[in-house]
Amino acid sequence: MVIAIDGPAGAGKSSVARAVAARLGFTYLDTGAMYRAVALASRQRKQPPAEMARELRIEVGERVTLDGEDVTEAIRTPQVSEDASHVASDPDVRSALVEVQQRLVAEGDWVAEGRDIALVVAPDAEVKVFLTATPEERARRRANQLGGDVRTVLREQALRDERDNTPGRSTLEPAPDAVPVDTTGLTLDEVVAQIATLVVEAREIAG
Repeated sequence: MVIAIDGPAGAGKSSVARAVAARLGFTYLDTGAMYRAVALASRQRKQPPAEMARELRIEVGERVTLDGEDVTEAIRTPQVSEDASHVASDPDVRSALVEVQQRLVAEGDWVAEGRDIALVVAPDAEVKVFLTATPEERARRRANQLGGDVRTVLREQALRDERDNTPGRSTLEPAPDAVPVDTTGLTLDEVVAQIATLVVEAREIAG
């Protein structure tokens, strides 16, 4: 079974996906970490992201490794976050990484999170969830995560949303059959419980 969790930055995808995977015993796939790894390698090695995406050996799990090197912390810096947003807009990068992601989720039980999982990576996922939150709540969460100013993060977030909403990208578009979950004001446990209920329902339907 594949649980596809999409939504904009700051909606809570990573925290929710990790918690859902832990609760259900599924494997967690952080697709955003893969784009971050490409961005980091491109900056460090001064090579085009598209070339990096097809050459790198990226492994994601509890830790993220890049050609065998642990980059779990290195890919979470503000600079890499900004670079990753630009890298993810490159169709060649996305094509290369989507191929890898689709091979991974073809077998086993996965919770895959990102910003185009249900539409592009796993359109046949049994459970599709689109997480949302108010812009202010999303900015507050990211500011807490990155240690930044909320107003600054809110402005940068608006620019990122605009970039993600350009033609040819689906990061802010929910799949037609995705269940919307507004995480504003909800605890992590409350969101996880909602998704766990959707999984039970999907299994009942599948027989």
